Amino acid sequence: MAVDTIEEKLATRHAQSQLEAKLAFYKRIGLIGLIIFAVALPFLVSDFRTFQFTRVLYISIAVLGLNILSGYNGQFSLGHGAFIALGAYVAAIMMDRWGVPYYLTIIPAGLIGFIFGFLIGLPARRLEGLYLALATFGLALATPQILKKFEIITMGVQGIVVDKPEVPFGLPISQDQWLYFFTLMILLVLFWAARNLLRARTGRAFVAIRDHHMAAESMGVNAGFYKPLAFAIGGAYAGVAGALATITIQFVAPDSFGVFLSITLLVGSVIGGIASIGGAIFGGIAIVFIPNVAEEISKAAPWAIYGVILILFMYAMPSGIMGFINMLWRGYVKRLLTRT
Repeated sequence: MAVDTIEEKLATRHAQSQLEAKLAFYKRIGLIGLIIFAVALPFLVSDFRTFQFTRVLYISIAVLGLNILSGYNGQFSLGHGAFIALGAYVAAIMMDRWGVPYYLTIIPAGLIGFIFGFLIGLPARRLEGLYLALATFGLALATPQILKKFEIITMGVQGIVVDKPEVPFGLPISQDQWLYFFTLMILLVLFWAARNLLRARTGRAFVAIRDHHMAAESMGVNAGFYKPLAFAIGGAYAGVAGALATITIQFVAPDSFGVFLSITLLVGSVIGGIASIGGAIFGGIAIVFIPNVAEEISKAAPWAIYGVILILFMYAMPSGIMGFINMLWRGYVKRLLTRT
């Protein structure tokens, strides 16, 4: 009987490992299919829609940074828009004042966002929950006023206008299509980097601090380092997103980075799935397109419709769109296991 039991367990484990290998293969095929669709998308829609999808891409990068900070490390932030503003102005000043090519502004914007995020994270590591949310909310409130104060650098309320990038190498595509592909390339690199980071020791430390702060420290996790690091990484992603926003829209002004931007990013993060990488894409789609849908439904009260849509989302998908997809996927896996 014991031998039969061991053989049955080994057979079950072998079947499960084979199933996991098949599912991993299907995931790769699905991911490749999504990338092919993303590459073909600007050839299937108008330039205006391409511009909107470019916005989806760089907003998704910012939402991913917030997911790393809040979803994986558990630090609730209402000031993520400040990092986007920083990256946007770094890119605008470099392009407008110094004549730096647009593609060379991405890394400095991310680096400045990383440094600024780490500096903000140092005092924030002593705060948790609502106190941290209130502190970052103050950062979001102060950002537009600070940008207006330093008018010599930021041009105040007038903002900074930059030129639209030309299509390189004589490619037979429009400027909007090129900006879409440029943003898509950066998004793929950053999502790949986030995936590897969160699967490594750093990602495990983030999750351990989120799940149980004191237990993580007792196991040797240095929360005093990893919590500011999460802020820094989130700030770097937001800084890159801000630079891409400047390149895409060709204009920055202080009032573009108010409190509502930070709240909108948090809403997109929750709708997409706050503790997921792929959820950032759905969050970007929600941020860009839900207000348009609400306005089409009712031009008299679009924000009322917007609020109703958010409530329906939270009732139908309390763990976000990505959580809902994962739930369906797990159900599919369970059915396959029962068949085997």
